[in-house]
Amino acid sequence: MGNESATGNLKNELLRNFGHGDFRPGQEQVMQALLAGRSTLAVFPTGGGKSLCYQLPALLLDGLTLVVSPLIALMKDQVDVLRARGISAARLDSTLDAAEVAEIFDGMTSGALKLLYVAPERFVSEAFMARLKRADVSLLAIDEAHCISEWGHNFRPEYLRLAALAKKLRIPRVLALTATATPAVAEDICRGFRIASRDRVQTSFHRPNLSIHITPVAAEARLALLAAKLLSEKRFPAIVYVTLQHTAESVAGHLKKSGLNARAYHAGLADDVRCGAQDDFMAGLCDIIVATIAFGMGIDKANIRSVYHYNLPKTLENYQQETGRAGRDGQPSHCEMLACADDLIVLQNFTLGDTPDEQALRHLVDHLLRQGDEFDISRYDLSRTTDIRPLVLETVITYLEKEKILAPAGMFHSKFQIAFRHSEERVIAGHTAQRQAFLRKIFAAGKRGRRWLTIDVEAVAEATVESREKILKALGYLEESGDIEMKPSGLRHRFRLQAGAKERPPRELATWLYGIFTKRELQDIARLDRIVGFAEHPGCSTRELLEYFGESLPSPCGHCGRCLGTEASPLPRSAERDISLADLKIIQSLKAEGHAALRGHRPLARFLCGISSPAVTRERLTRHDAFGMLEGVPFSKVLEQMQAGA
Repeated sequence: MGNESATGNLKNELLRNFGHGDFRPGQEQVMQALLAGRSTLAVFPTGGGKSLCYQLPALLLDGLTLVVSPLIALMKDQVDVLRARGISAARLDSTLDAAEVAEIFDGMTSGALKLLYVAPERFVSEAFMARLKRADVSLLAIDEAHCISEWGHNFRPEYLRLAALAKKLRIPRVLALTATATPAVAEDICRGFRIASRDRVQTSFHRPNLSIHITPVAAEARLALLAAKLLSEKRFPAIVYVTLQHTAESVAGHLKKSGLNARAYHAGLADDVRCGAQDDFMAGLCDIIVATIAFGMGIDKANIRSVYHYNLPKTLENYQQETGRAGRDGQPSHCEMLACADDLIVLQNFTLGDTPDEQALRHLVDHLLRQGDEFDISRYDLSRTTDIRPLVLETVITYLEKEKILAPAGMFHSKFQIAFRHSEERVIAGHTAQRQAFLRKIFAAGKRGRRWLTIDVEAVAEATVESREKILKALGYLEESGDIEMKPSGLRHRFRLQAGAKERPPRELATWLYGIFTKRELQDIARLDRIVGFAEHPGCSTRELLEYFGESLPSPCGHCGRCLGTEASPLPRSAERDISLADLKIIQSLKAEGHAALRGHRPLARFLCGISSPAVTRERLTRHDAFGMLEGVPFSKVLEQMQAGA
């Protein structure tokens, strides 16, 4: 079907392929623009139907629709639903084996595949990029597109490459999708993908069925108040959002003791425990989930009746997204923030603690510029040696790419764990004598464990005097034949130094990078101030939230706490804890221990505030009695004390 006739028959195709009789607000406008060949930005609230905006056009356009999403769970759910409808869709992620990847690659180039979901990190893979260049990509859809904005609330460095990638691959149209773009971030997205103002489609963020309430409460009274509210109001299912993992555990434990059916959910739980909590909540076997922000992305549960913020949210974007998970069935739902200014210390500490030390940046840049013209690195190893967090390290590298210092040149795995599906002798026996001798050499040079044989490709190549390519080809053949199971590890990224890169002094580049991070630090602190301003605002809370996202409400909503008569008041704030003489003595003793991970004012301040780092984790210092001893003191105050020579 041609694009012109498809435009006139969108509703017929919607009914035939997805069983819906009509579109939600904004959907048809987005699809019309895409089918006309124009790139588009869709800013729809959580639950606003963003996915359909690319799924239906994908069926009407010739070629492949490539969907970029950071969430493996969401990819899997959407692919399963599409396949159940008879639509050719697949996801490419780390859970697939070699045969499954090969099948997807074939579908990309043959045209058999209509939708392919990938994570943004996939674009540094040389094999994937080679296949992509041979595929006919008609549409690039980017979910969570606010991550492209350097000054947004959730910048992800790998997203920064996508605009240049779309241009390089000559993809005719791009659809950027987000539920949390402020006007400034939306402009950033449009600028990056050259989206015209007429093709920026934003629907209302106003959800009349959600009632927003702000309840100021002192820290020591908050837990009892939450339990009392949940027991008396019984608005279930409910989500309670907290900041820290240990808070999720303690709050869930207290609620259970109070007779409530509650479970904790956070990234630190074992996979089976975390998945069990989510499955029980989704199935209605658990009334309350107490979670960090790790919970909720891609969760499609329509009947959530209440969302409580036990701690202050990190940003208004987070707040809008998290409250938006309530009442997606259109029924009245309750959103309440138990607001205490004490939470600001932890939130500020994490923001300030994420900024890398300027000396660490200089070490990193110097290391990269001293490599050859083409080199490879392990981001994991480099993070540990420079004591820069992995996400921050990735951000630094992305900025160096943007500054034309580095150019990505693909990635590869340096190690493979293999397990024999038959006896080792049987696997070897099916080959020629020459091949048998070659395989025995490879296996003998590996490191044997109880079940897995670890092949460090470079070490084995050196020990056997065989090429890396020949070893990988042999292992790949054995895997495809079903003789071995293979798990890759030791991911390494290749880079090339751009022309003129070595002429830039490392000190100058480090100072420039440090300036970027400190600017972002100030912006993130301002976002926290904006949360407090929202919580203390005397007018309609719904109207205030909408205005932040560039939408005006003609009159007060009539159903938020302020509209119902709850007066605004300053948030309760405990007296700020001082750094005592006893604290200073402990710090002096700690410094005398001479831990390499704690050299420098900022690393020491991070440690004392309970913020781990790669070096602290490596030296197992999170178990030290002094770790987090000043958790309740503002990071800036602790850093100032360290600089003063504590």
